[in-house]
Amino acid sequence: MIRFFDILLSLCGLFILFPFIIIFSLLLRFTGEKKIFFYQERIGYKEKKFKLIKFATMLENSPNIGTKNITLLHDQRVLPVGRFLRKYKINEITQLFNILKGDMTMVGPRPLTEDIFSMYDSKTKKILTKVKPGLTGVSSIFFRNEEIFFLKKNDIKLYKKLIIPYKAKLEKWFVKNKNLKIYFVCIFITVIIIFFDIKNPLKLFFNDLPLPKDFFK
Repeated sequence: MIRFFDILLSLCGLFILFPFIIIFSLLLRFTGEKKIFFYQERIGYKEKKFKLIKFATMLENSPNIGTKNITLLHDQRVLPVGRFLRKYKINEITQLFNILKGDMTMVGPRPLTEDIFSMYDSKTKKILTKVKPGLTGVSSIFFRNEEIFFLKKNDIKLYKKLIIPYKAKLEKWFVKNKNLKIYFVCIFITVIIIFFDIKNPLKLFFNDLPLPKDFFK
């Protein structure tokens, strides 16, 4: 059933957003490094690797520069047009092609690069790869602006010790409770928070979600 909605929603999304995809493709083609798409290997279902499709919003060699696959607030590797695309998550819409292909689903754990995936313990890795990674999900929604946590200290150790454990809790909760209600609620919340800055939107729908209190201060 979820696969049916994945295909239906991704087709509808691509149809509605097609004019914007063309516009932003042209903008990227004639600015920055003149690259339109960025293809990056991610860990998928049953640890099968696939190529994630995104708009090219950063310097071409950014995965090998500085903090690599962790993007900081005001990251100098982000291109001018890329800042706008990332702010409104427009750089993510090309993943609808990944969903049509079957690499991803609309709602699931965040598709991880191999270096970020390696930060999780073996038990969590098995849970994360029991389902397909998603365009959005509880972890993606909660950490939608995770760059702000690096405002005072650009430390990768902070990411591994503080953010990764909380992300693991959220993803485990999702895999355990996965159903159509969560699927559609996450899609609804994702659309809303693009335009409105709602604090802790997940708690409005999921009272049993293991959200860390430290992030609500």
